[in-house]
Amino acid sequence: MPEISTGTCLECGILFRGRKDKKFCSDHCRIAYNNRINRDETSYVRTINNVLRRNRRILRELNPEGKCRVSYDRLRASGFDFRYFTTIYTNRDGVQYFYCYDQGYRSLGKDAYLLVIKK
Repeated sequence: MPEISTGTCLECGILFRGRKDKKFCSDHCRIAYNNRINRDETSYVRTINNVLRRNRRILRELNPEGKCRVSYDRLRASGFDFRYFTTIYTNRDGVQYFYCYDQGYRSLGKDAYLLVIKK
């Protein structure tokens, strides 16, 4: 049988009774504490994921057939951010494809890009 003791909640500071290793008076306080502790990191990750999802959506909308050419200006005008991608794939010929999940692109030079879908 677990040992019952008294503790102080890490979130709200009230005294409670419970197991010796219990740190919170309730699930609400446990969740609130962890959300507060992880807020900065979560905000940063959320921001990056939003950019990646937007990039993927732009590529998908500009490439409904699965393979097409598009200009740099059109990508930028759509809000595409070239700094964020999920994967770099290099084929046998040394050509690099940048992917946002399953939607990819590669430079064709002279401000043109080839859009592809990973299968």
